[in-house]
Amino acid sequence: MTDHDDAYGWNDVHALSGAYAIDALDDDERTRFAEHLLRCPDCRDEVSSLREAAAALAVQSAMPAPHVRDRVLSGIASIRPLPPLTDTEGAEVTLLAPRRHRRVPWSTLVLAAAVALLVAVGGVLWLRPSDERPAPLTATTTERVLAAEDATRVTQRFEDGSRATVVVSRSEGRAVILTEDMQLAPAGSDYQLWLVDADDRMEPAGLMPDDPDATMLLHGDASQATGIGVTVEPDGGSPQPTTTPIVMFDLEA
Repeated sequence: MTDHDDAYGWNDVHALSGAYAIDALDDDERTRFAEHLLRCPDCRDEVSSLREAAAALAVQSAMPAPHVRDRVLSGIASIRPLPPLTDTEGAEVTLLAPRRHRRVPWSTLVLAAAVALLVAVGGVLWLRPSDERPAPLTATTTERVLAAEDATRVTQRFEDGSRATVVVSRSEGRAVILTEDMQLAPAGSDYQLWLVDADDRMEPAGLMPDDPDATMLLHGDASQATGIGVTVEPDGGSPQPTTTPIVMFDLEA
């Protein structure tokens, strides 16, 4: 667990992998766990395995026998996923390590099965005819960037203790920025993001939300970007920068 995870009261953040895999987290939890995946290859492997298990469960065309349903429901309160054992947490890296294949704890698979069963019984997951296939559980673009094997990140720390991190995946062609305790833009202004190319041209990449702790997917193709800048612009943004960047992320350092 990292200091950042602890700061949000996530005393056992790894245990959320099952809920994340079946999209059972709220928007804030989902965003924060996606950020955690950037630093935890074990959780990335676990989420991938659980999604495969959930997809397999979804294609079953028959309801379980009553005694099986009762047994699963009676045990769900006492079953939760075990946090993975890892010695890589908190490491400052610029290139994420390749995924490591490992065995998923049986209790985690039981939890996924139990939740899938509850969803089916509740009528949210409708059983489809055998000739149809359910829609795959797919990650968002932001999640794919954060979990990409070629993802690199550049962090800038500020004097007030806040920090901002840019994560870029060349294979995905996109970039994500994550801020922590960042001061909001002055009244009547916005923080605007820019993709910088090899000729120092700056293309608008979106406005930061008014949130000190934000995760945002930048607009535009970042596959060839050499840097990402942040400027203070009039409310609503500008087609071209009107101020000197307050921070520049060098993606080729």
